[in-house]
Amino acid sequence: MKFRLVPALLILLVVVVTVRLGFWQRDRAHRKEALEAQITQFEHASTQTLTGAPVALKDIEFHRVKARGSFVADKVVYLGNRPYNDQPGFYVVMPFKLAGGGYVLVNRGWLPRNMINREIIAPYTTPQGEVEIEGIARADASRAFELGNGSAAHQLIRQNLDTAVYAAETDLPLQPFVIQQLSDDGDKLIRDWPVPTSGVERNYGYMFQWWGMAVAAVAFGLYAARKEHVPGV
Repeated sequence: MKFRLVPALLILLVVVVTVRLGFWQRDRAHRKEALEAQITQFEHASTQTLTGAPVALKDIEFHRVKARGSFVADKVVYLGNRPYNDQPGFYVVMPFKLAGGGYVLVNRGWLPRNMINREIIAPYTTPQGEVEIEGIARADASRAFELGNGSAAHQLIRQNLDTAVYAAETDLPLQPFVIQQLSDDGDKLIRDWPVPTSGVERNYGYMFQWWGMAVAAVAFGLYAARKEHVPGV
């Protein structure tokens, strides 16, 4: 069979790119599986109690934690574009003053958005005085795709919230993580949290699709070369 240089190079490029993308999706699936195993391990470990002493993110992330203190309701932030069951809404993120000193941000739960005016926040309650909460330590209060300046300081509704930036904005000595609250205190917030490792099957599906495209490109190249070499094929 006879190969033309330019078409052969184009087919080779397609094969290299699609094979690489297949391995990329495979690696993403493997990372999610490793994370799932880590989360499962921490779920069965003993709950860590926050005392107010600083805790590094690497030592606490995905661990179940409990904390005693009080919510700082006047510094609440609402994270927009957080849908739940295809309904638009917000995550309610609020500082929590620890009884042992210091503060930690708490993602309290989900609240539906007013469909007419997004500035109108649906009613919910905040416990008064000292309470105990339980949850999972997370690196942030979830991240959403962002365009423009949707997370500027001092906005009540934001797209994302960086813990270190918010600590500097409010002068609060915050822990470097966020508690994703699990305990229920009758505040009318929904805490049906998305699984951080979801989508593994989709990653494997994309992997096979990319590798299938690589095989198809090779098959097409061989067919085209054979057709040119053997008249009438």
